[in-house]
Formats: sequence, structure tokens, C-alpha cells
Amino acid sequence: MQSTDRPVPRWAYRLAHAIPFFVLPSSLWRLGLVFGSSMGMVDASGHPTYAEGFGVKLYIVGLSLVSEALALTGLGLVQRWGEVVPAWIPFIGGRRVAPYAAIIPATLGGLSLIALWTWGMRDAYTDSFLYFSNHFWQYLMVGSYSLLHLWGPSLLLITWAYYRRRRTTQPRVNALV
Repeated sequence: MQSTDRPVPRWAYRLAHAIPFFVLPSSLWRLGLVFGSSMGMVDASGHPTYAEGFGVKLYIVGLSLVSEALALTGLGLVQRWGEVVPAWIPFIGGRRVAPYAAIIPATLGGLSLIALWTWGMRDAYTDSFLYFSNHFWQYLMVGSYSLLHLWGPSLLLITWAYYRRRRTTQPRVNALV
């Protein structure tokens, strides 16, 4: 394995590898619905609700897989393939990645994730979110999804570290003359 042009800060490397684990609990919680559990969710009359139908289950599995795949893209900000396109990719393999081709999408992605999870979880910490059969299931769901709040800020931090590593000019040192 080839290393990056400039060293990746240890904290950025570890954070990039932690991001998929921030996403994993919510993915696993959703997969419980696919395998026939109501995960404690009930309708307004107190009856368990289930993910029914092949299309709904396929959507849930797809959402979980896409979420994990997107979380793994952050690794490109701390790996060699985030600086040089792997040789096996047709037409562009072996070319250098323009820094802003990674920085702009990663920044927009991080900001979007912050907005998404701030809006999406706005009622999660109240009793007006979803109906559950008991507090255990509610806390399990909220706990599984709360880690997603770390995804956006973490992506922004490793993007900042990537920017600092990949910038073409070194910072100026102001000397008093």
C-alpha cells in the first residue's frame, strides 16, 4: 500500500475510519424491520407496525447499503486513492485527483448531513416523534440514530485535514523586519 504524499494526521485517520461505525447502528436498526421485527414501533392505536412488502424491504436494505457506502467515501480523504485515482479505473486511472474535486463535494456533503440530521431528528428527543410500545425501543432507536449527528461534523473535520495536506502553497510566516 502506498502512503499519501504528505502525512495524514493520526486523529484524521482514526476519525475517517470511525465514520462508518457512526452509521452502522442506524443501518442495523433498520435491518431489524426487514427481518420481521416491529422494533417496538406501534401505530396510533397501539398495534405493532411492520415493514411489509418486498419493495419496502428492498428500500430499507438499499438505504442501509447506500448509507454505509457513502460513509466509506470519507476514507478517500485519508488514503492514497484520494490523491491519485487507482490505476484499475478506466480512462482516468493513475491521474492525480484535483484537491477541490474532493474538497467541494465533501464539504457540501458534511454540511448537508448536518442539516439533514438536525431536521430529521428534530422531534426525536420528545414524545411526539414516533409511537413505541415502551421506552426501551424508543431509546434504542434514538440512540442508534443519534450517532448520525457525528457524521457531518466528522466529515468536515477530515475534509479540513485533507485541504491542509493538499494545498499547493505552504503557509507564509510573517516575520517582523
